Amino acid sequence: MKRTGFFLFCTKFEKSIIFLMKLLVYAACFATFFLLFSIDNREIIGLSRTAAVTLSTYAIILLLLTGIYGRFDVGMRKNRQIVFSLMLSHLLTDLVTYLELTIMKTNEANNTTFRLENLGILLGVMALQTLFIILMTRIGNAFYFWINGAEKCLIVTSDAEDAKRVASALRDFRRRYQLLDIVSYEAEDLEAKMLEADTIVLYEVPVDVRTGIVSFSYQNLKNVYFNPHIPDILEKNSKSVTVDDISFFASQFHMITFEQRIIKRLMDITISALGLLLVSPLLLGAAIAIKKNDGGKVFFKQKRATVHGRVFEIIKFRTMRENSGNYSVTEHDDRVTKPGRFLRKYRIDELPQLFNILKGDMSLVGPRPEMLENVEDYTRELPEFRYRLRMKAGLTGYAQIIGKYNTSSRDKLMLDLMYIENFSILKDIQLLFQTILVLFKAEDSTEAFHDED
Repeated sequence: MKRTGFFLFCTKFEKSIIFLMKLLVYAACFATFFLLFSIDNREIIGLSRTAAVTLSTYAIILLLLTGIYGRFDVGMRKNRQIVFSLMLSHLLTDLVTYLELTIMKTNEANNTTFRLENLGILLGVMALQTLFIILMTRIGNAFYFWINGAEKCLIVTSDAEDAKRVASALRDFRRRYQLLDIVSYEAEDLEAKMLEADTIVLYEVPVDVRTGIVSFSYQNLKNVYFNPHIPDILEKNSKSVTVDDISFFASQFHMITFEQRIIKRLMDITISALGLLLVSPLLLGAAIAIKKNDGGKVFFKQKRATVHGRVFEIIKFRTMRENSGNYSVTEHDDRVTKPGRFLRKYRIDELPQLFNILKGDMSLVGPRPEMLENVEDYTRELPEFRYRLRMKAGLTGYAQIIGKYNTSSRDKLMLDLMYIENFSILKDIQLLFQTILVLFKAEDSTEAFHDED
């Protein structure tokens, strides 16, 4: 009886309890930094200019980074994803605030020259924050799924074979989703099956049919997920317009402006040049490993398509045996060399593309530069695929961060169009920061095509 009463209490105040957990995570990490650093810097916890500047910097940087990488959104993501996001946000915030504090201490009263100190305290802060984030994330997700359980999902599709990819993705989040069945949108008992589910997942359902299913789901209080079509992407970015007394959603053709093009190009030149300088030891190590492995060429060049269909030669580290067939990598591909597997796993093979960016063939952020053979095949399958050539190909972007190597051509297209239609300089900066997360999901992001594909 006590457990039932406690459960009902937690259910009633679920959002408030999760909010308190979130508050506790941020407050504990904040307190860890300032209390430990106050051992040698008493001024940061007193009424002083140093305290005001340091506190403001910490709060603003953390707010910006959690907006980019993700917050304490338990129930929405796996433990690992939440932990990596929060760790990265807090560790970068610690570093920036630490450097600012060190600069502020460079004066006649403290250090006459810039000097890094208290590195042991910085490492201690990072270690304690990481442990607390891991602990609270596990507690938060355990609490959420104790209260909510898994959503009963029904996949409605036009192709049961194609929907198996969706089923596999849902099973990856088994604590959140429980798959009931996969059913055709033309099935006679569709409405009866939908009533048994909590969530209706629509995949490749024609837009005109989807409207009726969404209406039925709304009437019966069912959650609805559906994969976007081009009209959905345009509608998402439309704005409300009133002409006299008539309401419209206005979706205007989106093109990058002259000013945006100049800023984007200056960013490309500056960041790629700085990036080449910083990763030069890594580039040298990769080149030596490739050469030592089989004595072949270090770099691999291949024709790719960029803006307006213009063809250029992309530069990458060679990860496969020389003179091997020119087709996408499969799951157990024996063409990939031993150092090549490591380079592909952590995307190091793509770093030489910084030379393409300096040259102007590519941009830092943009649609994925596909092989010419793939472009031709995908365009035959999806004529809309050519729309992605409205912007210069990029080293990173939605398709590269969210997608995998074996993501379907249609899903890649939707991710690229989402980037094009949502383009802004601030979005480019956000995606550059998010690219770091790719390293934490190396196994997933470089997953190859299955042999039968």
